[in-house]
Amino acid sequence: MASGATLATVFSACGGSPTSPSGMASKLGVLSGRFTGSGIQVNVSGSALADVGGAVLVESTAGVFLLARTSASAFSAIEAVCTHEGCTITGTDGATYVCPCHGSRYNRSGQVLAGPARASLRQYATTFTDGIVTIAL
Repeated sequence: MASGATLATVFSACGGSPTSPSGMASKLGVLSGRFTGSGIQVNVSGSALADVGGAVLVESTAGVFLLARTSASAFSAIEAVCTHEGCTITGTDGATYVCPCHGSRYNRSGQVLAGPARASLRQYATTFTDGIVTIAL
């Protein structure tokens, strides 16, 4: 049987327990993306993406993505699967994405700000036309 001290050591090595990652994070809104064969289309109307600085989790048949509006006509899209242990990143703390499993933190470009993750998230090119963002695959 593991002692409390042993369990605390295991959890601290991962940056926190799965139910209480380091730092506070708000849950991202979720939008459905439409897979087109070469990309994922997302309608920004009525979502957090309507405003610069807004971000959402996009779910689609081609995967899950973190999508943020960086200017009036530009967006950043990155894979939403944490490079530490494969959890879906669902949280945000300002302009930082936060993994709910062990607290890894990434910037809007997918670069690691705090571990335990060590590898950046994959980035995707985007285009924006008539209120629709397309994430190129």
